[in-house]
Order: sequence, then structure tokens, then C-alpha cells
Amino acid sequence: MPWSRGFPRPVSNVIEDTYEMTYRQTTTVMEVVDFCLPYACVFDYRAGDQADQMIFKRTIVLFIGIIIGTMAVRGNVPIIVETGAGKRAVMKLCSDASDQLRNGDVASAKRNVEAALRIDPKLWPALYIRAQIFRMEGKYELAIQDCNEALRLYPGFVEAALLRASINVRLGKYAEASKEFSYLVSIHPRQVTLARALSDRAWFQATCPNASFRNGQQAVKDAKAACSIMQWKDEDMIDTLAAAYAETGDFESAARYAAQALAVKGISAQDAKVFREHLALFQQRKRIPVSQ
Repeated sequence: MPWSRGFPRPVSNVIEDTYEMTYRQTTTVMEVVDFCLPYACVFDYRAGDQADQMIFKRTIVLFIGIIIGTMAVRGNVPIIVETGAGKRAVMKLCSDASDQLRNGDVASAKRNVEAALRIDPKLWPALYIRAQIFRMEGKYELAIQDCNEALRLYPGFVEAALLRASINVRLGKYAEASKEFSYLVSIHPRQVTLARALSDRAWFQATCPNASFRNGQQAVKDAKAACSIMQWKDEDMIDTLAAAYAETGDFESAARYAAQALAVKGISAQDAKVFREHLALFQQRKRIPVSQ
């Protein structure tokens, strides 16, 4: 398990309630599409023929053409998204790439995301997916370039900032990573995104290779807050809390929360394997190795 949680991470939630506001405030656009990017799937696609007669649909696809408002991290500017038939092909490429990456087919994901970016070089979710691929390939500088470009195109894309912070840890740029994590928490994005920012900061503070950046007590506080936001249903965040307790030397609590993460329904076999390894470490009164 890399030090950062849940990679490859599907394009994830971006200020969901902001998009809910878009629906409530839009009355003249005949087809309004809102996308939010949930933790466990590629895209959440919601469409309606009129704003007051919305039919919400969940699919594993896709990004649908965007008109971006200004800084939406705080949810203070509605983002109105309109569909267009010309975007269907590039949307499917982007969606397929994210799905393939989640399933471990990196080569196919790379082909599809590159094809999507040839059609639309400014497709920022595609840039984020490619950044994840670069990160998996160890091409960290290229990954950061894509994160930077995605954030330039859509400054409210917190997930790209979290990915950039995690890559900076890999590069040993701990001060930059720490500053970014703390900034993302401080701007208080929507709840699901805030939970991930808190959890990622907690993992960093519990496992950073540079001891001067580790802070077990703060990691426990952040991880507990993240778990509370997610109603104790996110196994990675619970495991992060376990790691944070181990950093403080409270291995009994660490083992208890590692076991709780294992007990979450529907966890993947890969996650279960990692959590069992962590539980074994805690039972031996050992912290998670900082190289992970």
C-alpha cells in the first residue's frame, strides 16, 4: 500500500452540494447535466429535461462537457453543465480509462485517456486520470504537470490537489505536501471531499518518512473527523485512524480500528490483505513502515 490512501483513486466527489444548487437555481436550460465524482465509482451522471423535473441517474460514466464558474471549492458559485452530442465519444473514452485503471488494466487506460486528450486537450478529468497513471509508473514530474494543468482548468478540483500532494511526498517534498494538505483542509470543501483531505493529511502525519512532519495526535484527530463525516463506513479512513493510533504508541486502539476496517462490508480482497498486514503489525506493537 503506498503511503497515500486508495490509489488508483477514481475521479472523485467534487463539491456535490454545489451541483445540487445548480439544479435548484437553473430554470431556463433545457438539458442540465451535473456531475459529481463519488469515491467508489467513475462519475455520477445526473440529467433532467428541465430543472424542475429532474431525473437523477447513476452510471459508471462519465464527464459530459463543462462550463466552469469561478472558484467553486467552497460551493459558493454554481457550476452549470450542458450536454452536447459531440462530446459523447470523448466522454466514453475518459470513462473507460477510469474504469480500466480501477480494474488494474493500466495499458488500456493509458490508450483511452491519451485518445481522449487528443480530441480535447483541456479535458481536466482526463488529465487527472493520466496523472494517476503517471504516478503509478513512477513518472512523478509528469503527474504533477497534469495535476497542475487540471487545477488551472478547474481550480475547484480538490482531488487533483490531493494527488499532487501525495506525489510531492514521493518526491520528498514534504513541506510542500504538508502545506497543500493543510490548505485543502482549511478551505473546508464539501463534506465528502473534506473527509478525504483530512484522511490524507492524517496518513501523511502518521507515516511520513521525515519524522519532523509526523504528528500522531493530530493524525488521530483528523482521521476521527474523517471517519465521523463518512459515518464510519469508509474502510480506508478507519485504517488510517488505526495507523494514526499506532504512531502515538496506542497499539491496542490501532489493532481495534484495523479490525473494524476489516469488518466493513464489501471491502476488496486487496484492501483486506493490506488491513490484515496492518493488524499483524499493530499486534506486534509495530508502526506502519514509513516506506509504505
